[in-house]
Amino acid sequence: MAFELERLGIHDSVAMVFPPAELAEYLADLPVEVAVIGDDEISACDAVVTMEHRDAFLEVEWVHSIQAGVDRFPFDEFEANDVILTNSTGIHDRTVGETVAGYLLMFARRLHDHVANQQDRRWERPEWDAAFTLAGSTACVVGTGTLGTGAAETLGGLGLRVTGVRRSGDHVPGFDEVYSNDRLLEAISGADFVIVTVPLTDETRHLFDADAFDAMRDDAYFVNVSRGPVVDEPALIDALEADALAGAALDVFEEEPLPEESPLWGMDEVIVSPHCAAYTRDYFRDTGDIVRENVDRLADGAAFRNRVV
Repeated sequence: MAFELERLGIHDSVAMVFPPAELAEYLADLPVEVAVIGDDEISACDAVVTMEHRDAFLEVEWVHSIQAGVDRFPFDEFEANDVILTNSTGIHDRTVGETVAGYLLMFARRLHDHVANQQDRRWERPEWDAAFTLAGSTACVVGTGTLGTGAAETLGGLGLRVTGVRRSGDHVPGFDEVYSNDRLLEAISGADFVIVTVPLTDETRHLFDADAFDAMRDDAYFVNVSRGPVVDEPALIDALEADALAGAALDVFEEEPLPEESPLWGMDEVIVSPHCAAYTRDYFRDTGDIVRENVDRLADGAAFRNRVV
């Protein structure tokens, strides 16, 4: 589908991740007008870069999501209105991988305990057998796409054995072993760490339920950097309260922000971060590079990179 791109809007919803003006300035050398816009200016644009969905996007030609996840966008309506949707898949491998490594290092070296103790000015060393090293541990990464391979690369460098779970079960570079989806419970049953990096789809919604947590070892840690609804949150809370898991690091939740009354806030072995595993000061540049490439591709009549719809 070809169209003439004259005005590219940077929707102000991206301010949840980076200042929209930074991206607008980064793309200022494009041969089109680039402007920061609010909801009332969408209709004046041919294309929009955004964090959130708006119904008015159905009137533009092209929408780019600054995130890899696009479950918030209505695919059928985009297709019916001939709206192109692209995403930012491919830019979060290292950033999310380092965040995951950080979570695991916190648990292994008891760093979260030290931070908590510092708040109370409490000098308290961990029990003699509480801390451990990551080398030789097994991490099972459920989802071997960009986020999963980024986690595998980073964790492999720390000496972990990394297994993966994907639909086909075919080998993926960076993983020591890969299981097919129908062997999920087998794959997670022997892991010290289970890390979720799958996109949210009808198939993955509540993929981690009571049965999955029952399959995990009671000394295993659970990490979710994908989407909140991939996890049955009450089932996770039940498992943690029953000491059926050693702990969890959670960047995403079924309801965001995480409600103040959630018991997850007060659990000693739970690390809560506010859906920011991919954040980096270069986020706007990484996003801008994809947008710039697709502007060039549009001019050349080539296929869009990361086209979803």
